[in-house]
Amino acid sequence: MSQAASSNASLASSKKPWYGRRSLDEWSLGGVLVVGVIGLLLCVVLPLYTLLSKSVQNSDGQFIGLANFAKFVSTPSLYSSVSNSLFIALLSTLIVTSLSFLAAYAICRTRIPLKNFFRIVLVLPILSPSLLPAISLVYLFGNQGILKELLMGESIYGPIGIVIGSCFWTFPHALMIMITALANTDARLYESAEVLGASPMRTFFTVTLPAAKYGIISVAFVIFTLVITDFGVPKVIGGQFNVLATDIYKQVIGQQNFEMGAAVSVILLLPAVLTFITDRWLQRRQSALLTSKAVPWTPPVRTIVDKAFLLLMVAVSVVILGIIAMAVYASLVTFWPYNLNLSLKNYNFDLMDGGGWDSYWNSIELAAYTAVIGTGFIFFQSYLVAKLAGFKVLKWFFHLFAILPLAVPGLVLGLAYIFFFNAPNNPLNSIYGTMAILVVCTVSHFYTVCHLTATTALKQIDAEFESVSASLKVPQILTFWRVSLPVCMPAVLDIASYLFVNAMTTVSAVVFLYSYNTTLASVAVLNMDDAGDIAPAAAMAVMIMMTCMLARVAHWFLGSVLLKKTQHWRKR
Repeated sequence: MSQAASSNASLASSKKPWYGRRSLDEWSLGGVLVVGVIGLLLCVVLPLYTLLSKSVQNSDGQFIGLANFAKFVSTPSLYSSVSNSLFIALLSTLIVTSLSFLAAYAICRTRIPLKNFFRIVLVLPILSPSLLPAISLVYLFGNQGILKELLMGESIYGPIGIVIGSCFWTFPHALMIMITALANTDARLYESAEVLGASPMRTFFTVTLPAAKYGIISVAFVIFTLVITDFGVPKVIGGQFNVLATDIYKQVIGQQNFEMGAAVSVILLLPAVLTFITDRWLQRRQSALLTSKAVPWTPPVRTIVDKAFLLLMVAVSVVILGIIAMAVYASLVTFWPYNLNLSLKNYNFDLMDGGGWDSYWNSIELAAYTAVIGTGFIFFQSYLVAKLAGFKVLKWFFHLFAILPLAVPGLVLGLAYIFFFNAPNNPLNSIYGTMAILVVCTVSHFYTVCHLTATTALKQIDAEFESVSASLKVPQILTFWRVSLPVCMPAVLDIASYLFVNAMTTVSAVVFLYSYNTTLASVAVLNMDDAGDIAPAAAMAVMIMMTCMLARVAHWFLGSVLLKKTQHWRKR
């Protein structure tokens, strides 16, 4: 009888209502996840919805269908920017994809010397705003440039300058993906090709290239999206060559035509969304190329090939260092090109139109807030998505909202923030024009990469830690603090560094959102260039780059200190 009673009690406990199956600890963390979903809904989804709504309205807020898009197509000067943008993006993609593949091949598949040095030099452009190469090209190939004869009468102000500047600042992004694609390979494939008598060229096309094809395709889509949505380079050196990104700026800032700006933003959003969806689809088709039986491949000594790639790496490094050095030199010249004496006159930003030292310190403040607040929010929310039991529907929505910013250009997101947060009936209207909205926009803009980084790191931790903690009645938040956070500290530092650097260099996402007392350094570069103060603009761009370099050094130092304390378990 007692056994039957015990069985009935057990059966009754297994049929408890759904809301009683989770502990108070799980419900509390689920509530935090709800806050994260609402946060992304307010900061990403609703602003984009407001932008889409604005694109089909007139200035009075009345629905007019596709009239704004029809007006765009019927205006030759506006419609030509579509073909211009596609031309610039496709040409830049072809150049950067080819060049980054060769550079990654030199690093991963040859025996050239100084590989670590080349790696450092080739990623330097990622530490500078996209405006820096455009300004440097003006001094190199502009009307009073020192190398203008090399253009043989052509002007740097137009497609030539845009392509060169775009290739410069997007190259590190492509290189990092390419190195990942070419870093690992199975030596057995090359041994089989050699045994079968395949020539080096045929081995390259049948073994090397197919193994890296998904990396190459990803690079092509990433570069195409970055270039077609970039605002800084065409704004500084584009001249009269209109592209979609500058059209949005002109419609909003120049003509106060917000409805047409919204329509152009939707058009700019389409290629970014298309490339994003295609890239996601291709990544799902990618299969593992390195199995547990794979044999590490060591590049053989090929004297002619190694020398050729060494020359290529030297040439690319000289170009990158030359563009950076020209910007630094121009910032120190007293008055170009009449007084070439070096001085710090151009760094007296408070005397220049469009920017001051306050702009620089505002950027430092923005970057610091973005790194600290963004890293904390992103990592903890990613932890809940990866490790919290249940709440599958909520997790699905959160992951969807977290991935969405990757397909949204910064300029489009910034304009969407105007429409959403500047609405009088929005309770969050009070943050418009403050540092808070700049932080929120910057974190939202770069959310996806950080979320994927954190999720990847967390998924490498066995779920058994949470199971054991639950069985021992240890709160999950304590498990997060004592286990997950220390183990994932390298990823946390990478996220913080990524957010800081991008907050310092971004211009497109914040160009519509700053106020008179929250002007940023990157925006000051743009304003000083518009005012004709090109040398001070170069000086501010150099200050941004130097700050990002110091941030990278700080990241390395913090990593070496913190990781020694949190990563002892990795050593035997």
